[in-house]
Amino acid sequence: MMKKLLILLMLFWLGAGQAIASGEGELVAGSGVDVFDEAARQSGAKWFVNYCLSCHSANYMRYNRLAEDLGLSTDQVHENFIFDNRRMGSAMTIAMDKEDAELWFGQEPPDLSLIGRSRGADWIYAYLRSFYVDDTGGWNNLLLPNVSMPHVLWEMQGIQRAVFHTETDANGNDTAVFDHFEMIRAGSMTEEEYDLVARDLATFFEYLGDPARLKRKAIGWKVVAFLVFLTFVSYLLKVEYWRDIKH
Repeated sequence: MMKKLLILLMLFWLGAGQAIASGEGELVAGSGVDVFDEAARQSGAKWFVNYCLSCHSANYMRYNRLAEDLGLSTDQVHENFIFDNRRMGSAMTIAMDKEDAELWFGQEPPDLSLIGRSRGADWIYAYLRSFYVDDTGGWNNLLLPNVSMPHVLWEMQGIQRAVFHTETDANGNDTAVFDHFEMIRAGSMTEEEYDLVARDLATFFEYLGDPARLKRKAIGWKVVAFLVFLTFVSYLLKVEYWRDIKH
């Protein structure tokens, strides 16, 4: 049994290593995302509603739950997040028809409710910073080559191109390896300001994929305290039961 478990673990790590090495870009770690940062969640929600929600839905999230978890009032949500006649109990859906989406983008943009759970905050942070203009003049992304999604945040970040260098392996095969990004048109934000936008969006997606995480932490210490108290009471009960029993 142990041997089979070790084999499965080895296969898992080999598969993970191949997924990263085969490319689809460099996965930049260390985004610094803190899902318990309420200000970052609020800021990320603002960017999501203004730049993502027109194409990408978040069907598993409702506005009233969003208000509760982000520390916002009903009026604040209506003023900053709802731009039509939807109610607080409505899900964060989009008005775009599936047929129109397929006509404009080639496929229906995916729902992003669980993107933070499936990809992780570090990946999302890196993805939002890795758009570039390729040789065709169109948008591309280091993590998802030939992605169909345009860079909707380009006015803030600016326009950059990816610089590659060539490496030759032991068999004499040349491979293009990413080196760095080169900014060819400045955006409305500095690099640090845009990185903060990407971090806040990654924070919001991390929250969106597991909203209950916030409450789990809030009640966690209460559960631990109850278990400690229950253990103490159980011990006293055990002592009382065995008091008159002779060994």
